[in-house]
Parts: sequence; C-alpha cells; structure tokens
Amino acid sequence: MLKRVRKTTRRRVAAIAVAGAMLAAAVAATTGPVQAAAPNIIVNGGFEDGLTSWFVNNGNATDGATLSPTTDAYGGSNAVLVTNRKTTGSGPMQDLSGKVQAGKTYAITARVKYENPNSPATKQFFATMHYGGGTYTNVGTVTVARGQWGLIQGTFTIPAGQSVSTARLFIETPWTSDPASAPDTHLMDFKVDDVSVAEFVPSTTIEALGKNPGEGNPLISHKFGADGNAFVHDGRVYIYMTNDTQEYKPGPTGVSSTNTYASINTITVISSDDLMNWVDHGEIPVAGSSGVARYASNSWAPAMESKIVDGKEKFFLYFANNGGGSGVIVGDSPVGPWHDERGSLLITGSTPGASNGKNWLFDPGVFIDDDGQGYLVFGGGGDDGTRSAENTNHPKSTRVIKLGDDMISTEGSAEVIDAPLVFEAGHLFKRDGKYYYSYSSNFGFGGPIDPNGPPTGAIAYLMADSPMGPWTPETYKGIIFKNPGTYFGAGGNNHQSVFQLDGQYYFTYHAQTLNSRITGGATQGFRSPHLAKLDFNADGTIKEVKGDYKGVEQIRNLDPYRVIEAETIAWQQGIATEKIDGGSEEFGAQAPNLVVHDIDNGDWTSLAKVDFGTEGATGVTAKVRPLATGGKIQVRLDGRTSPVVATIPVDAPLGEWTKLTAQLDGVTGVHDVYFTYVGADGADLFEVDSWSFEAASSQGVDLAVSASSRCIGASTYVAVTAVNNGEVPATVELTTPYGSKTVADVAPGKQAYQSFNTRAGQIDAGTVTVK
Repeated sequence: MLKRVRKTTRRRVAAIAVAGAMLAAAVAATTGPVQAAAPNIIVNGGFEDGLTSWFVNNGNATDGATLSPTTDAYGGSNAVLVTNRKTTGSGPMQDLSGKVQAGKTYAITARVKYENPNSPATKQFFATMHYGGGTYTNVGTVTVARGQWGLIQGTFTIPAGQSVSTARLFIETPWTSDPASAPDTHLMDFKVDDVSVAEFVPSTTIEALGKNPGEGNPLISHKFGADGNAFVHDGRVYIYMTNDTQEYKPGPTGVSSTNTYASINTITVISSDDLMNWVDHGEIPVAGSSGVARYASNSWAPAMESKIVDGKEKFFLYFANNGGGSGVIVGDSPVGPWHDERGSLLITGSTPGASNGKNWLFDPGVFIDDDGQGYLVFGGGGDDGTRSAENTNHPKSTRVIKLGDDMISTEGSAEVIDAPLVFEAGHLFKRDGKYYYSYSSNFGFGGPIDPNGPPTGAIAYLMADSPMGPWTPETYKGIIFKNPGTYFGAGGNNHQSVFQLDGQYYFTYHAQTLNSRITGGATQGFRSPHLAKLDFNADGTIKEVKGDYKGVEQIRNLDPYRVIEAETIAWQQGIATEKIDGGSEEFGAQAPNLVVHDIDNGDWTSLAKVDFGTEGATGVTAKVRPLATGGKIQVRLDGRTSPVVATIPVDAPLGEWTKLTAQLDGVTGVHDVYFTYVGADGADLFEVDSWSFEAASSQGVDLAVSASSRCIGASTYVAVTAVNNGEVPATVELTTPYGSKTVADVAPGKQAYQSFNTRAGQIDAGTVTVK
C-alpha cells in the first residue's frame, strides 16, 4: 500500500519507517565552584537603611573614624563614607556574634572605593574578622585603583576551637605602626557598599571552559562521566557512564577532594546521532535506598544491551556493585523507565565459576551474538600478594558466562579468561565473524612484567572464534590504546567500549581532561568521556588508537526544524542541567526531561553544524522559565562573540514556563549556533527547556514513502524507499528501529533507498510516517 502526501514545508524532510513481515504502510500528513545561594548574615549590607547595624571598629582604644551615608553607591542608592580615620583598622564594623559558628566556612564580598588624589594610584583593602583580644584574621582582600570600585572577596573557615562570642567583621587598609606620618597613604577616606557574608555552599556547576569550540573531546564539559559504554539504537548512540560528578565536592579553593567512587550509585546517560551534539539524559538512580536496585550500594562501569523477550523489546543495564558483584536493571527504552526484575545481584561469589576468592566481580560487559545468545564478561583484580611473575602477568581474574534468554540470569559456569596482565574493564564485541575481548591491563602486582604483553594501564585485546574463547594468552593480539596519561598528561585507570554507527567503528575511552582544565593541570580522579575512530587491518587486527582533543568528525548536520532539547550541547561554559517533572518534548513521555540550569550572565551553550537549508529560518523559539527580570538570550552564528542575529527578551512571568520567539532574517546554510545568556551579574537568570526554529516558506516537497520486508536466511530485512516527486531537492532521513540512513539532496524524480537487517526471524507489522 502506498500513499503520497504534498506539504508546504522545509527543504529537509525526514521519513520514519517501521515495517513488518506483512506490512501495512500508511503515510501520515546546556572555573571552580561558585557560592550557591545562602542567606546573607550581614544586616543592611547595602547601607540602604543608612548606618543601621554598623559602627566604627573599636577593637583598640586608638581606633576612631566618622561614618556617614553617601549616595555615591556601587549598587542601590546608598553606601557608607569613612572619614577622619585614626588608625588603619578604623573602618565600618558589624557584630556577627551568634551568627557565625566555629568550624564552618563562609564567603565574604564587599565593594570599596577611595578617591583622594594625593593617595597612591592603587591601594589594598582587607575584610577582617576580630574574635576578641588580639585575634584578627584577614578573610578577604582586593587591590583597587584610585577612583574605581573594587571587589573584596574570599572564603574563610573559622577554626573549630575558636570562640565566636565576640565575632565582628570590619573593613580596613594594611596595618602600619605610624599611619599618621603619611595620612594620604594610610588613612585616606574610603567608601564601602554591598557587604555580604554567607555560609559557603559549594556548587558543582563547572565554570571553566572544559571543551574548546571545534573540539570533539571531551564529549561533555558540564559534568563528568567515566567507564563509558556505548549502545546504538535507532541510529543513535547512547553512552552510559559511572557518575563521577557524585564525588565532585569542590571546596573554597575550587579543588575537590579525591574521587573515591564510594558514593557513586547513579549512572549518567548521554546520546547523539551526529557524534558532536550530545543530549544529557540525566542520571539513572540505580543503587542505594532511592535506587531501582535497592539491594545494591554502588553502580559503576555500566553496560547496555537490548533484546526481544516475550515479544517485547527490553533494555538491560548491567552495573558493578563495587568489586563484590554485578547487577542488572531493566528499562522500557534506552532512557527508561527502569525497574528491577531480579531482586538480587546477578553475579556474586556463588555464581558457578565466577570467583577464586581473590578476583573482583565487577565491570560487567554484555554482548548478544547473531543467534540471540547473550554473554557477560566480568571480573578483575586478582592480586594474591605473592609478587610473582605468574600472578602479575596471568592473574586469571576475569570471566565470561552465558546469559539466560531473559538476560537477567546466567547459564552454566563462568569460564576463565587468561588475558596477559589483565586487570579490569572487560568488553566483548564481534566483527566479520571474529570475537574481540578488550580489557585494561594492570599497573603491576609487584612481579616482573612480561615485555611480550601489554604495557601497564593500557587497553589490550584478544581475538577468538567464539564468545567463550577459549581466551588464552595465545589469542593476545596487542594493544588498542595506551594509558590516557600518554596523551593528556593525566593518567589513571582506563576503560573502553566499541560500537558501530553508519558503517564506521568507534572507540570510547575516558580521561581526566575536564578535571585538568578546571584546576589548571591538577587532577583528582574525575574522568570524562572521549571518542575516537577505530580502524582495522586486513587481517582483522586493530589499529592503535591515539587520544586527542579533536575527537571524531560530526557525521551529519543537525536539523533545526523540530523540537531540540536545550540540553543538546556541542560546547558550553558555565551551565548545569537539572531534571524537572514530566517527559521530554523531543524524546517522548517515557524519557526524563532535563533543562539547562544555573544560567548566569556570560554563560553560553551551542549547537554544531545546524543545517538551515537554502530557504533558511525566519524565527527561533525558546521554552524558558524566567528566574530574574531583564534576562536575554542572544543568538549568534559560528562563534560565541560573533554578531548577534536575534535576541529573545526573557520577559515572561517569573517562575512560569513560557515559549518566547524572536525573528531571524533568513539564516541559510550550515552554521554553528551559539546561545549567549545576558542579565544582571550574580543572578540566576532563567532555565531553558527547548529550542526550535521556524522555516521559511518553500515550494512543496512531494515525497512518496514505501516500506517492505523480506527474509534472507535467519534474518528479516526492512527496505524503505522515499521518492521525491516534488520540485526541489530534499535531504531524506530514513529511520527504523533497526537503523537510520540520511540521503542528502535527493533530486526531484530520484529516490532514497536503504535496507536494514533486523536480525530477527520475524517482525510485527508497523507504519510509515513522514515528518
């Protein structure tokens, strides 16, 4: 059955097809931490109530000055003017007794200005805490130019044993024993405004530029993600990662303590269909009291596969419950919702053949063969303390086991994998009839390391003719990837996966690149996902991968004429993402809905290679929730400092989700699109849920779509054909549950065609849809 539809629509047309063995086809017409919001302990910090709560520092008998209101304010209508100073410490003071606590950390800010033309061109000022007697502590400072407002800022921790019964804060200039000898230098008048002291609440929002425009690695820069495991579904790759961000706790200096992995019990998910614009799907609550698998305490090193079970496609997410075992939860889609079908760990010490009492039972890697049989590789560690060459080079600590048809049980006994210098990160995949087992080599168990095996901390691999091997040292073929420290200067552990998309193989790995950029070179074990192409030699062996910031090329342009989740990001700076209630407008009700969050003045996000076509776009719409007045979204092309082509004033009611639109003057062709955010300094401006662009009117595209299926051997193939009977070329995307193919610039009278292997003996009937 074939129907045709004629639409006045954009040049780019997407054809979505689902076919069955008996097909009934129909055509339907988002630097270190910042101070989070916390109550200001200072009363009347902006001096809008005159001198209320303020007095001259009187810690010493010689102190003295005059305080008077002034309208020369940094913010608001008033500030305080300090004159007739007797000592360098003679400045405005406020009593904080009973308001601050020993052992806690606080952030201080204040504005200061001096104007005496006889004073030095620059002058240092301090905010100082006086705890009584001779106990003074400088807690913030600035060196300011004469005639300009300067910002005193700092963080300070009150010692745990410090008495705070007479805690007071004041503003001063550097101490000198005889300030009266040079009053213009030491006792100049000055003004103070906008004083704030608040308990320091670190934010995990990453303010540093962690991914430079044009780079492909790291894949995301607003959060961390380790042990990336790739899963391709419907022409889209999903990457499931250990959520290192749960351990990221930056202190007042902007540096976090070391990642111990102890608190990680969620899995981070991102996805892309072009390998440059990545959607943040948020975190899956796997383990712990609020998790799907409440029997588990951790969720590390995930692995994902899907399978038709009892006529329904299910998605199986495997995870490591620290080193003691591995579990699995089940989803209705690649992004959930998720549920527990097993009620206990899948791999434990009691699993037949799984444990020798020394090896770990973590890092599950899942693989389904062409015949539908599932396999799980797992394990690691294995140090027996002997420091022998045998234990170092052949700990025999990883395993492979068959999975039951339900994918949540095991069959038979686990078989030992004797991979040279094996340590962790087992992964299994198939190519051209050969099976590949890759893993991370260890850093040495104290014995001599065999030079014929892999180097330490590298990704190595074996090749065999069966998923069960036998995996012996003789099947060792070499290394795929050296330790990330080789390329980025920050080493650490190593983890990988392999996937195929649009006929090309790719390799995932992690490195501490974002961590390094946040701190200026230091790392604390926070890892980020990376991609590289994976190529093979004629004999099937793998060409070595080298790590870099360039990453992989974008494989298709982004279609702007649809709903685009705002957390779809190529490059960004300063934002975070947050889950809100409801489903995703782009990915459906079953998918979690995230928004771009914690947007401050100067933050920005971007989309790479957006194809506006020859007719172009005439408008851009943002779904936003204003949090402060006066915010704006600026749209720029090909650079974050390029000219503004559209401005969306975010002037909707505060706290309400609203769609706001701005006109575009016929933007055509392919461009990187930058959204730059503007508003008051220090304000949380708004949240953004989605973007969409309005297409210019164009001539109709008459697209005829048909789909059919046929059986070849044990597999059913779905064939999709789209014929362009219109008057203009059309770029057609053919998408099925079994794969996706984009055919660019299909000329009038020509067709786009693709056959997809469903890898199933029979499939259900479906529909064909034209967007």
